[in-house]
Amino acid sequence: LSFLVAGIAAAAGAGAAAIDVPALLAAGESDRVEFKETARWNVRDEKKDARMEQVVAKTVAAFLNSAGGTLVIGVDDAGHAVGLDRDFSTLRTPDADRFELWLRDLLATSFGKNAAALPKIRFADLDGVTVCAVRCPRSAEPVFLTQGGSTELWVRVGNSTRALGVDEAVSYVARRFSPSFADVVLGRR
Repeated sequence: LSFLVAGIAAAAGAGAAAIDVPALLAAGESDRVEFKETARWNVRDEKKDARMEQVVAKTVAAFLNSAGGTLVIGVDDAGHAVGLDRDFSTLRTPDADRFELWLRDLLATSFGKNAAALPKIRFADLDGVTVCAVRCPRSAEPVFLTQGGSTELWVRVGNSTRALGVDEAVSYVARRFSPSFADVVLGRR
């Protein structure tokens, strides 16, 4: 029985590691896929901008609070890989490892260490440029985003990321995160 469980766990883990970025780009943005050209660099102002970071955190929180999804950073809205060079240039050590460390820190600061551990972060080389795919599972608990002294609940609505007002958030959490009969019987909630 132990070998069977270990085999199933290994098979499930192997599938979780693979993210087919070219297929995501070919399919385009949707309720489960979002493209961001950069995570830290404001393309219009040509400088590092904390507002770009907030957009990334909101998108990840929304995927976690909804059906899950994948954020691909380093890709423009048309699905063309533009790479992470501008984001890398904002780091002391400009590489994928430091970018992932920065991203994990951003998520932990924005909505806590437990929720920040949920996404799988992978890098892919497409046409000579590096892009980052952030695969977000559906969270079992609501993920609240804390930024600038406010706490918000973000969700995916179609192909957009939206904040819910207090009344909408209460209703959404009650519907989306209510325990099942099995959860109650097994004492999981």
